[in-house]
Amino acid sequence: MDPACGTGGFLTCSVEHIRKNYVKNVEDRHILQQQIHGVEKKQLPHLLCTTNMLLHGIEVPSQIRHDNTLARPLRDWGPKDRVKVIITNPPFGGMEEDGIELNFPKATQTRETADLFLQLIIHVLESTGRAALVLPDGTLFGEGVKTKIKEKLLQECNLHTIVRLPNSVFAPYTGIKTNLLFLEKGTPTKEVWYYEQQLPEGVKAYNKTKPMKAEEFDACKEWWGGESRKARKESEIAWKVSVEDIVASNFNLDIKNPHVVDIDHGDPDELLASYQQLQHEISETLDTLKDELAKALSEAT
Repeated sequence: MDPACGTGGFLTCSVEHIRKNYVKNVEDRHILQQQIHGVEKKQLPHLLCTTNMLLHGIEVPSQIRHDNTLARPLRDWGPKDRVKVIITNPPFGGMEEDGIELNFPKATQTRETADLFLQLIIHVLESTGRAALVLPDGTLFGEGVKTKIKEKLLQECNLHTIVRLPNSVFAPYTGIKTNLLFLEKGTPTKEVWYYEQQLPEGVKAYNKTKPMKAEEFDACKEWWGGESRKARKESEIAWKVSVEDIVASNFNLDIKNPHVVDIDHGDPDELLASYQQLQHEISETLDTLKDELAKALSEAT
């Protein structure tokens, strides 16, 4: 399921992956037809997603619904609505319309779209389901309601991996820093592995004509450690953090690479005072130069 499927990019990739690796007979093909689900709020992307499904062999894409997934109260998602896998890039940086937040528990009510989708994903997954999603940095370090949502996430799911993406992955649409979160429901988190995806050598930033390429994740796939993730090793771009440390930091998941020296730019108030003093000295020097120049010109005449 993709609860914010857009034009269906994630779903079509899933269809092709399942067809290539698991569809062996007519029964498997029938199962594939029934197991793909998507919801899209906007009319044009929904139409394009439906067309996309047809082009990728989903003969009757009735399970791609034109709706706002968040408009359905969380309590109304029953056992029959649970799914095994969710893969999504939900909208972020925006706010839902008034009243949508009332569909969620009072303690975690918010109008921020990304936070609502994270709650939805935790709830809709089966007891042993798994998910991969894109989330902005703001969700990782945010406090208040975000803290409560992250606490629920770590208690109910094993958030085993966060891949930190380069800044310009979604350029020119947004410059917001983003991450890939991978989680499994049913067991609490004990530790979180971080992997810092870096820009290729010689590339300063991605853009619309030079986007990120799939093969750039080859090093991450090799590091991943297979299905069991047992062979992972720490390196200059990979590190792990215990859940105890995360809890101690008030559930801050925005853990920077410990192998990169963080440059201390100083206290903002002190820097501002220093800047103002420097501006004052520059002004005094200019006044002195003007006086000297006027005196020299006066003597010359």
